Amino acid sequence: MAEVLNEFPELTINHKGVDQSIMQRTCLVANTSNMPVAAREASIYTGITLAEYFRDMGNNVCMMADSTSRWAEALREISGRLAEMPAEQGYPAYMPSRLAEFYERAGAVRCIGSPDRKGSVTVVGAVSPPGGDMSEPVTTSTLNVVQVFWGLDKKLAQRKHFPSVDWNISYTNYFLALTPFFEGYDPQFIELRNKFRAILQEEGALSEIVRLVGRDSLTEDQKVVLEVARIVKEEFLQQDAFSDWDYTCPLHKNIGMMKTICTFFDAATKACLESDKESKVTWALIENQCSKELNDLAKMKFENPMQTVEQFQKKFGEQQEAIEKRFKTLMK
Repeated sequence: MAEVLNEFPELTINHKGVDQSIMQRTCLVANTSNMPVAAREASIYTGITLAEYFRDMGNNVCMMADSTSRWAEALREISGRLAEMPAEQGYPAYMPSRLAEFYERAGAVRCIGSPDRKGSVTVVGAVSPPGGDMSEPVTTSTLNVVQVFWGLDKKLAQRKHFPSVDWNISYTNYFLALTPFFEGYDPQFIELRNKFRAILQEEGALSEIVRLVGRDSLTEDQKVVLEVARIVKEEFLQQDAFSDWDYTCPLHKNIGMMKTICTFFDAATKACLESDKESKVTWALIENQCSKELNDLAKMKFENPMQTVEQFQKKFGEQQEAIEKRFKTLMK
């Protein structure tokens, strides 16, 4: 909490073209673990009530609860003192319904009264399972209610990969609802997204093989999967701490980067599978001959996001043509 109070006043956010201190748009409800148990239990209700107050003014509010596990522990302490019948791991039997009531206060509304106004509350609840046990009651009860899950991975954080979101266990149930938007924006987006997920999932399986029997046991196209997955993780998913604008990325830049990486992946896989035995294209050859293209893939994230859609389309289009031309040369 002390870190928040020290660091937040130094941060700014651009709102309607004006830089403002984040603290001017932030309310903090602080109840640390050494405070009375009743205060810890009440804090989450105080936070969501504050969010609804600003929502009813016609604002869009994001409420972050850190953490609902500590809140559930406060519920358990109060329940024990009231001599209520405990459920799994000592939590009260009504804990899942209390969690559901909390999350269901989120949503977009049309406010009653005049002037006519719309507001919304988005709830982000942090869950801290003891020992990383995803089967404990608070985690399972939360996953039964929420529609989006970001699973943070300690190993990614230790490797300085931020945000440390595990792409294999994270999910959203809203994607079908968003499909018309993405198809209207770019019909290829869904196909690109599915290809990225397939590459990352296959990389997870191949990494196990590499740990057991070594990298030399992989075929050349499997080595391509490993290397392209590394590019996706480091040059697409990972934020750069030294970039002035890598904290945000417009959708058209995202899609351009995805198309360019997929162009390289498809061309490299095709070259490895279709090349002759006499002039076999290996990953080592690709890495040697396509060093410029690989370097350009690494530099995509540093492109200024303030460029227009047309500038990005031209830049990424030229990059994709250069990749295809390079692999045609390799196949000869």
